[in-house]
Amino acid sequence: MFLMLKFVLIDTFVTKMYVYFQLILLLFIVVIDLQIQAYLNQLHQTYQRTVQLKHFGLSVENRNLTAIKISTGGNNRRPLIFIDAGIHAREWLGPAQAIYIIKQLVENSRLLKRVDWLIVPLLNPDGYEYCHVVDRLWRKNRSKGQGCRGVDLNRNFDFQWSQHSKFDHECSNTFAGQYPFSEPESLALSKILLEYAHRTKIYISLHSAAQSILYPWGYTTEVPNNGKELHRLAAKFSDAIYQVNFTEYKVGSAANILYLVSGTSRDWAYGVANIRLSYTVELKGVQSHILERRFQIPPEQIFSAVSEMFEGIKQLHSYIEGRYGY
Repeated sequence: MFLMLKFVLIDTFVTKMYVYFQLILLLFIVVIDLQIQAYLNQLHQTYQRTVQLKHFGLSVENRNLTAIKISTGGNNRRPLIFIDAGIHAREWLGPAQAIYIIKQLVENSRLLKRVDWLIVPLLNPDGYEYCHVVDRLWRKNRSKGQGCRGVDLNRNFDFQWSQHSKFDHECSNTFAGQYPFSEPESLALSKILLEYAHRTKIYISLHSAAQSILYPWGYTTEVPNNGKELHRLAAKFSDAIYQVNFTEYKVGSAANILYLVSGTSRDWAYGVANIRLSYTVELKGVQSHILERRFQIPPEQIFSAVSEMFEGIKQLHSYIEGRYGY
């Protein structure tokens, strides 16, 4: 009897480890080998009743910008959670997190009963490929300038645009562009956000690696009129993550936690699209004085990082479902 139990426990452990390493392999295949489009198409074929793909624009180098809508029905009346990732090329954990969320949603219909999801797993495919092949620290898109390439897409939104002079030079890593929405990627995201804004109850933009949950504003240290709600929900989000592996995420407005910044998708979603729960989620990274290392989370830590974050995402879902669920 004891021997049989021992074999069962060993078999269970081996099975769990196999699933774990398969997931790590999936994240690396999907994210590192740039097979996101193929993976989304595979999901669409496998889960045709719940998954829809929407190509909502093209990048500077004519790559598809694709959103995946995950829903079990509701005639487009249900509240919607909108998530994007990969606006900054070098922040590889963002797309991995988005893929993990998508995978969990299609395999767990409980999270789809009263809430719809729209996820853009990679907003900056050109920069993302470039930083895999040429420059690991590349941040911007790949638009051509007079002397330097690229615009910081998360400074290019038409809300308090270019309020800081350090964004004005095209060779700057945070160049805001020649004018608001000069870039096809940021413009396309704004259009799809407006298309779904009437039922989007929460907007989340996944970044790394400041390990923070940030709400508006970025351009000023003041907070919006629903600042207390934004903070309370972010604190619950942070607590849910902490319960998994004791990982602490800072909570607060972007300007107060990090620095003053304007023209961001988060502030635009709140200030223009009127999405009252708007967050930038800075995923965990590596503590290092060397910039490159901050974004290079060890492969063996990826599963821990994305799975604990998903517990926080589930907390946001519970809030939206309880308050707005259809």
